[in-house]
Amino acid sequence: MTAGRLYGIGVGPGDPELMTLKAARLIGSSAVVAYFAKHGNHSIARGIAAEHLTAAHVELPLTYPLTVEQPVGPLGYEDQIQHFYDDCADSLAEHLAAGRDVAVLCEGDPFFYGSFMYLFGRLSRRFETEVVPGVASVMACSAALGAPLTYRNDVLSIIPGTLSEAELLTRLAAADAAAVMKLGRNFAKVRAALVTLGLADRARYIERASMARQRILPLDEVDADAVPYFAMVVVPSRRSGAP
Repeated sequence: MTAGRLYGIGVGPGDPELMTLKAARLIGSSAVVAYFAKHGNHSIARGIAAEHLTAAHVELPLTYPLTVEQPVGPLGYEDQIQHFYDDCADSLAEHLAAGRDVAVLCEGDPFFYGSFMYLFGRLSRRFETEVVPGVASVMACSAALGAPLTYRNDVLSIIPGTLSEAELLTRLAAADAAAVMKLGRNFAKVRAALVTLGLADRARYIERASMARQRILPLDEVDADAVPYFAMVVVPSRRSGAP
């Protein structure tokens, strides 16, 4: 029996119209559609691709055992999340070994801070695998803000908000332009670093870019206790003239 093929499919940042034609085609032709979700929440990736799913698809939710990403450190977190990815890979492998193509839906792009990369590492040597790029959230945020990120030889830094404040200060100080991701409970720390460096006036806050509930706020008006995971602070190039 010929094994199935594994697809890591980027479905874009939220607006279903930002999915690629290839993503839509491969979702439609795959027997199994898998997607990550948090406990008690609907899968955002599934919601983006919903119009391409039919009753003929076998749906495979992959539910995270933890709801908050933690800084590198506690072995308990690392152990749980690695076991989770092992279990996910085993579930997908059963379908692939039985000859069924599997499409794993990924918010944004599969290889840009995406959970799919952990499945790729576990399965790509055993099964034929293809990664379908998607529009990344950084691009959606820049477009929604009307803020070009870089000019000429500017260096763009992508910085996770989970870093320590000291590391944030170092990274932001060296950046021509920056996008700080994974905000959530890290927002207050990120804002403090921007204020310290005198970058607060250049920085722009946006949450749920391209989604129905998209919001853009001045940095000093953001409630640090209500920042969702899908939020970003963009520090455009100082040459951009962004309003």
